[in-house]
Formats: sequence, C-alpha cells, structure tokens
Amino acid sequence: MAPLSGLPLLLLAQGVLCLDSSLPNFLLVFADDLGYGDLGCYGHPTSVTPNLDKLAKGGLRFTDFYSSCPACSPSRAALLTGRYQTRSGVYPSVFEPGSIGGLPLKEITIAELLKTRGYATAMVGKWHLGLGANGTFLPIHQGFDQFLGVPYSHDQGPCQNLTCFPPDTKCFGTCDQDVVLLPVFQNENVVQQPVDFPTLVPRYNAFSKQFIMDAVQQQKPFFLYYASHHTHYPQFASKEYTGQSLRGPFGDALMEFDASVGGLVATIQKLGVENNTFVFFTSDNGPETMRHSRGGNSGLLKCGKATTYEGGVREPAIAYWPGRIAQGVSHELASTLDILPTLAALAGVPLPSVTLDGYNLTDLLFNGGKSKRNTMFYYPVSPDEIRGAYAVRYGKYKAHFFTKGAINSEGPPDQDCYKSASLTSHDPPLLYDLESDPSENYNLLAGEQREKYVHLLKEIWLEKAHFEQQMDFAESQNNKGRDPSLEPCCNPSCSPKPSCCRCL
Repeated sequence: MAPLSGLPLLLLAQGVLCLDSSLPNFLLVFADDLGYGDLGCYGHPTSVTPNLDKLAKGGLRFTDFYSSCPACSPSRAALLTGRYQTRSGVYPSVFEPGSIGGLPLKEITIAELLKTRGYATAMVGKWHLGLGANGTFLPIHQGFDQFLGVPYSHDQGPCQNLTCFPPDTKCFGTCDQDVVLLPVFQNENVVQQPVDFPTLVPRYNAFSKQFIMDAVQQQKPFFLYYASHHTHYPQFASKEYTGQSLRGPFGDALMEFDASVGGLVATIQKLGVENNTFVFFTSDNGPETMRHSRGGNSGLLKCGKATTYEGGVREPAIAYWPGRIAQGVSHELASTLDILPTLAALAGVPLPSVTLDGYNLTDLLFNGGKSKRNTMFYYPVSPDEIRGAYAVRYGKYKAHFFTKGAINSEGPPDQDCYKSASLTSHDPPLLYDLESDPSENYNLLAGEQREKYVHLLKEIWLEKAHFEQQMDFAESQNNKGRDPSLEPCCNPSCSPKPSCCRCL
C-alpha cells in the first residue's frame, strides 16, 4: 500500500477532493470502559444519563454491537481503521507511556479518508495509539487537524496526590508508578502536566464547541472524534457534577460524560446543522469489574474487560440523525469495525485498498435493512496466530474455542471471570444461543440435544478456518518495548525524571 501522504494528491488528480458544505458532518463519541448495563436506556436503575437516553429514544439503539477487542489500544485501532487490530500490529495489550511503537502511519484512519473530501477533523480526549519519538504517532500525524487530550489512559501515571473531585478529593488508588505524571497535549505540545482533572472536561467541551463552530462558519463538513476517558478508573468530575449521583464517583463521572454529549448535540442544534450531522456513540470495551462500584456494569452479560465473554466486548451503541435514522431498537449484528466503511459511504470517499473487516451499515441505518455482518470474531487481549480467535459469533450463536479469565474482570461471583480461570481449550467448543441466553449460562452441547447442533458446529468451524486463513498478523507494535526517554515531559531538560516533569 502506498503511503497515505500520496493519497490526497492522487484523489485531487482524479477530481475526487471536494469542499462541499452539503456533505454530512460526523460526531463519533467513544466512551471508555463503559459496560453494557451502565446507561439508563440500557436498564441501569440509578444512572443519570438523560442526554444519551434522549439520543437512544430519538435514534437507533443497538442490542448486539461489538468492539473488536476487550482492551483500549486494540479496540481504538480497529475503530479508526476498520481492521482487526491484528492486521495493524496493535497487540498484545495496550501502549504504555514510553512505548516505542504505535498505530503504524501506513494505516489509513477515518480522519485521513475524510480529509480527502475536505473535512475539518479533530480529536478530543484519550488517544492511546502510541506517542513515539517526537510525537510520531499522535493524532495530528494520523489525519486529525487538531488534537486536545491525553496520549494514553489516565491511570498510566502516578495519581495518588492528584485531585479527581473538587475541592480536594484525591484520586482513588495509586495508578502506575515510576513514570511521568499524565500530560495534556494540544496538537503535539504538552500544555499541562500533570492533568488538572476537575477542569479537564470543561476544557474538552469548550475546544469541541469551538471546533464545530469554526467548521460551520467556514462551511466545511466536520469530523469530531470525542473519545472520553471519564468512566475509566480512577473516575473524576468537575465541581458541577461532584457528589450528584446515587452511583457515587462512577455515577458522577458518567453524569458529566452524558452532559458533554448533550452539550455537543446542543451545539449542532444551535448552529442549525443537526439535520446534517450523523452522531454515533459506543464504547471501547466492557467494564473493569475488579473496581467493584468504582467500575462499570456489564448488565446481564458475563464478565467484563479483558475477557472474550460478552461483557468484555458487547457494547451500548446509539446512532442518531434526525430525519434520516428512524427511531427504534436494532437487534442486527454490528461492530466498531463497520464505522469506517459506513462514514466513507456517506461522505462518498473511496475505500482504501487494504483488507477491511467492516461492512457498510447504511442500509441498516437508513432503510431498515439487514446487517451485512453475520459473524464476529473475538480476539483476546494477547492474540496469537496458532489459537486465532478465542470465540466466534455466527448469527445468534456463539462458540467459545478458548476461554480465559482476567484480573480486570474479577469482582462478580462468577469464577469464570477471574484471573485464576486459566486459558482453557474447548473441543467441542462451548456453544450458546445469545438471543435466548445472552448471559452465556447454558451450553447447548451439554444437554441431550447435542447432535442437533453438529451441522451448525461444522459451519462455525469453517467460518473460523476461512477467516483465519485470510488473517495476516502484522508485526506487533506493542512488543517493540519501552524507552523511558520517550515518556512525554513538558520540561525535557529537567532532572531528576520522571518526577521533575511538571508544568502547571
């Protein structure tokens, strides 16, 4: 594949590049560690999420929507590229503050595609796709005109002395030690270190509003990727939302995140572009139930983050576009992998000449049609070519070929979720009907009707074999290791590091 830097010139030569204010705007909202059961519209009794609930009521709410991986970096790579993380090398696990690797620049992101059509592009919030030497992998080198946010998860730096809730409630826990304090970036410059949590989201919201206003004023279509990290541990909130939720710190953080979504929608309404803006909301992976009430809620789904059970990868998702998307609930199978081809189709952008794992959802969204997706392959946090996908969803059925618990999912009484539940191979696989048993309680092959599913198992085996035959694992970016000199520091010449890296 040719480097992306040549793509805009090529499309310009073909007459594809176009500045057209009639093109739809895109607002992509990505939550962090938010569970299937965390929102009011998904059944939580004490969550205060009126803005997301309103979007769900006025748009299309998905019941069977999936992330590509139960961990942050891999799932974000898949969202932005439309490709399983194994193809881009964003595995195993997640990027660290001093990681050498990142999302390869040869990968084509949604932002890079849309820029060929004249879109203004911005990213706000949590990136977590690498930093690299001199900010090589930051969003502004991946198709985004502007970036305001943090380069990785906000627990990846000492937090025990930072204020998470005003006036002076310190962050719960200690987070990672012996690395730099969490920085805030604007484009490729550190503008604050450590982050001031109580003022962070108002800063994000003001930046987002200004970006949208500028794009509308300039009559340019826009793509805003709002990647909140609010509900990731440790939770935080500004003064307005502190102590306001029945759910405690997690609920306060969720309330402010919900209000941010409401503010974004109010902005496009005020500017008169709501009817020309496609809003899509989902989350990167399931909840970190090891945090108990300070983590998210999987609802009726099994386990959570870092597992390939439903609670790890099935996410709340809402599509909203007044006058274009009919109100309702969709039980069709869909994924974050489908976002890139869908937005490309809506913007009239040719798809990149690489293997994509996503499908165009426009018929489902706008015509009430069926999803083109009939399968979902569940990769673990640390995949390998020999085992391949740990589980496969085929229609309404799901087969587990391998299962493994994770420390992130400890907390519930189900011991299958725990780290002590070591990697186990299943032959025949565990088989569940997710329509009647979304909690994965009743193995269809454990009863007397086992023979009834022989043909179905053969079809699933063939789907898995065919998919894995076509899967090329890229070189692991995460396995390139770490270099402490790459940790972001607002005062690079200071000493001793990392403790001296401060600029308030």
